[in-house]
Amino acid sequence: MTPTLRTARLLLDPYTPEDEESFVALFQDTRVSRWMGDGPATEAQDRALFGRIFTKVYAQDLFKVWAVRRDGRLIGHAEIKPTETVGGHEIVYALAPAEWGTGLGTELAEKIVAYGFDTLGLTEVHATVDSSNQASLTLLRRIGFEHVRDIAEDDGSVTRVLTRGPGAFGPG
Repeated sequence: MTPTLRTARLLLDPYTPEDEESFVALFQDTRVSRWMGDGPATEAQDRALFGRIFTKVYAQDLFKVWAVRRDGRLIGHAEIKPTETVGGHEIVYALAPAEWGTGLGTELAEKIVAYGFDTLGLTEVHATVDSSNQASLTLLRRIGFEHVRDIAEDDGSVTRVLTRGPGAFGPG
């Protein structure tokens, strides 16, 4: 089961069916979805994705997926999951643009990483980031992730693979 986690300003808890509209709105915002998975999807695809969180991910306890809330509002999405691309567990996170630049991304990423090490017992945590997503690359480097390789995508873009060990902490 996906546990509830807390940071100084955030609550990470399992999605509820009532979160569907906020989830879809987050993923339909192309400023967010351009960096997620294969990029922007249709509203129907995002609704289907939301449904799969319940019917597959939570039902089969495949990996951890959280709604990210601040002051009772859904403002983001977070995951930690095993992926073949990195040969280990990868963190995934997204925040609504209104929350960008407030330090919440760092707070969120650090909490998911700590969960990977402290609760899942991982020896490494990975992230995959589009090479043009400078905000996420900067955030991850600041919290101790190091670039380990690039993946050339079919569309000509480049995905950076970053890795962090449990003792690797950023400069602050």
